[in-house]
Amino acid sequence: MGRFVVLSRVDALVDYVTEVDADDAQEAADIAYEGGEGVKWKPAGITETDVRRVVTLSVDGEEMESTARGE
Repeated sequence: MGRFVVLSRVDALVDYVTEVDADDAQEAADIAYEGGEGVKWKPAGITETDVRRVVTLSVDGEEMESTARGE
């Protein structure tokens, strides 16, 4: 029986937040979306989703597609 390295990759969303001065929520979203010098994003967390892929790695660290399960 051998020992194998198996990679589990889970989809995730990386969240960032910023504070902007605006007259209303819509304008705040527009300013943030357009970016610019005044918009400074800060990390706010990571959210994992249910999408998951598991695959065995070769001795060279390459994914062996024939062993892949999931998306």
